[in-house]
Amino acid sequence: MLHTAPHAVPTAHADTFARDHLPPRELWPVLDLSGVPHLAGRARINAATELLDVMVAGGHANRRALVSPTLQRTYAELLEEANQIAGVLRDEMGLVPGNRVLLRGYNGPWMFAAWFGVLKAGGIVVATMPLLRARELSAIIDKARVRFALCDARLIEALDEAAAASPSLERTLLFGSEAGDSLDSLAARQPSSFDAVDTAADDVAIIAFTSGTTGTPKGTMHVHRDLLASPDTFGTHVLRPCAERVLPHRSPSSAECAASSARRAWAPRRSPATL
Repeated sequence: MLHTAPHAVPTAHADTFARDHLPPRELWPVLDLSGVPHLAGRARINAATELLDVMVAGGHANRRALVSPTLQRTYAELLEEANQIAGVLRDEMGLVPGNRVLLRGYNGPWMFAAWFGVLKAGGIVVATMPLLRARELSAIIDKARVRFALCDARLIEALDEAAAASPSLERTLLFGSEAGDSLDSLAARQPSSFDAVDTAADDVAIIAFTSGTTGTPKGTMHVHRDLLASPDTFGTHVLRPCAERVLPHRSPSSAECAASSARRAWAPRRSPATL
């Protein structure tokens, strides 16, 4: 029996820019979700809740989620940081569900926590690679109508240059900074809990851009259900993560247009494995 996605349900996005730029619903392909029947019948999904909150509630709070040569994060720590960032986005920056948020940084806990935080707040992640220059960043900001940006303090120069030519970008917060108005400082003042926005399963979650090496960067929109289908298929049956496994991840966490990177990055979040 063919399992397909439910018919369009009301969006949680007050800012409907992304949904408005999808093809008409009648032109969408028939989605064969036979491999993930547990996702097929769900009308509402927030991918961040599934990938973090569910893991913590399932008894994996103190297991390592991320590890690097210099630091690590447990599932509980990553969830707390994501919740605090979601609070900053909503309460300090004024994000409304559906706003696009650009992320610019190196692989590390802040990038992953920010990615989850944007989704929990109902925003749309527009993650970018550290090597992108101002011209390429400006093209991405303009195409996605990015409203906010979270940027590693070491990478702000090119983003500042791009922002000067991109009127849609209203505010940028730096992380990895001790300044009083940095994301680090603002997040530290937020509570450790956050009620995630109840997004529709087919609400856009990320806009992933190509690198632009053969032209201007091209954006692809992925919905919340997409972000779970990949680890629940390729991740579960090929990578087979488990509590004892540490999965290496070398691709930039911002290069979400690379399917292989996304599969490796999020597969551990559907099991108690470590990335």
